[in-house]
Amino acid sequence: MDSQHNNKGQEIDNPADIELNKPSKSRFLFLLSFFGFFIFAWAGCYNLYEHKYQKNDNMTVPDNTLYEPKYK
Repeated sequence: MDSQHNNKGQEIDNPADIELNKPSKSRFLFLLSFFGFFIFAWAGCYNLYEHKYQKNDNMTVPDNTLYEPKYK
């Protein structure tokens, strides 16, 4: 009955496994959150830049809404 290969107690640790190395896991999560936040903020700034207010000098303003209104 010893011919069955039962190697439950002899697992080999993979050094690339992030779950086994706590400093590596925390560094990875920190960099992931930092660059995620950075890209999110950069995309928001770029979107605001692309949709910025463009001045229109041809706009006609009624005389009664000026700073010093002119009434008839």
